[in-house]
Order: sequence, then structure tokens, then C-alpha cells
Amino acid sequence: MAITKATPTAAAAAPLHPYYPLSAEIAGYIANEHSVTKLLICFGAGVVVVFSLASLVLRRVQPGLGWGDKGTVLWFALSGFIHFFFEGYFVVNHTRMGPAMDLFGQLWKEYSLSDSRYLTSDPFVLCMEAITAIAWGPLSFLVAGLIMTSHPLRHPIQIIVALGQLYGDVLYYATSMFDLYYKGVSYCRPEPYYFWFYYFFMNILWIIIPLVLLYNSASASARAFTALDKVSKRLQVNGAVKKGI
Repeated sequence: MAITKATPTAAAAAPLHPYYPLSAEIAGYIANEHSVTKLLICFGAGVVVVFSLASLVLRRVQPGLGWGDKGTVLWFALSGFIHFFFEGYFVVNHTRMGPAMDLFGQLWKEYSLSDSRYLTSDPFVLCMEAITAIAWGPLSFLVAGLIMTSHPLRHPIQIIVALGQLYGDVLYYATSMFDLYYKGVSYCRPEPYYFWFYYFFMNILWIIIPLVLLYNSASASARAFTALDKVSKRLQVNGAVKKGI
């Protein structure tokens, strides 16, 4: 039986990692030791913990809050956790994502199969995630608190955060699609699962829900100004009547 030995050329041509483009330089890359199932279970468990803690605080602080506002509190609690802790982890550790073997590092490497820019310190992704972690993370927690306390600043701050999330996500999609269609560079593996579940579904939520929140806050603001105008007109009429008397 003939034994075929790998030639230096063939060895050099073999991809060093599973990410696209295969030519991407990922310093110190080490494959994940946790299975995809385990990573997804850990992520799902984290979501459940965040929702449970937020629900516990809600029951103590504002048990009579409507279902719509309760859902919004849960959304901002989850957004705050993901923005500040998970995305903040990436910002702090972006230069060592390839060999990272802690839970967040392996989660990022799994997600990066749909967008390898997270493993190459891409300037846009790094700047966008830094703004998200520093600004939208803490402000998301703040909005959750403002809703629970029925604070009058709830809708102005909610508009700012929702608009920031929407703007960042649109640019995230746009820059990736620009590189794909104008430069022919794909950052996602060819399997549909990575594109449709990781890249599309897990990010489109931060477009759809912020749009709904923007509409709700704009409508609430419009109602408030309409009511204020009516009160002002009534006061003006009453003042004119008193002067006439």
C-alpha cells in the first residue's frame, strides 16, 4: 500500500481556522472545546437568569405595571446585560479573541462563524461595539429603572437608546453587505444556518424592537404635548374670561 505524505505546499494551503474568508489572519486561534449545544444552552440559561432577576425586581418595585411595560423592562434588562457585559467583553479582549477559551470567548468564536470580523479587530465592529457597551449598555439599565418608577424621563431616554441600537445595527448590516457585494468578501460561512440564525435572526431583533419602541415613545410624547396644548388653551380661555369679567 502506497503511503501518501502531505507536501509542504498542501500543508500550507490547508485552512488554519474555519472562518471566512479563509485567508483571514486570526492570531493564536484555538478551536472551541465546548459543543455548540452546550454553548447555546449556556447562553439561553443566561437569558433566563436575566429575565428572572428583572421579573423579581418588577414584582417588588412595580407589581401593577402593564404587560407592555413589563415586556419593555425585560427587553432593556437583557439589552443592558448583552451590551455591557457580553459586547463589553469583546471590546476589552478583541486582540485575544482567537485563543480565548472562557465562556464568553467561546460564545464569540461560535458567533463569529457568521461574522469573522469579531476575530480580526475590525475597526468598524470594534468602534460600534465600544459605543454600544459604554453608552447603550448602562442606558438600557437606566431605561428599565425609569419604566419601573414611572419616571417622566422614560420616553426621552428610551428614544435615545432605541435610536442608537437601530442606527448601530443598520450600519452593522450595511458594512457587511457592502463588503460582500462590492468587494466580494464574505465574513460568514456558506452554511445557511450561520447566516439566517446567527447573523440575521440574532441581530434583526435589534432593528424590529427598537422601531416598535421608537413608535411607542413618539406616540406617548405626541399625546403628552397634545394634552399640554389643551390645558394651555383652557388656561388662556379662562384667563380671558376673568379679564372680561
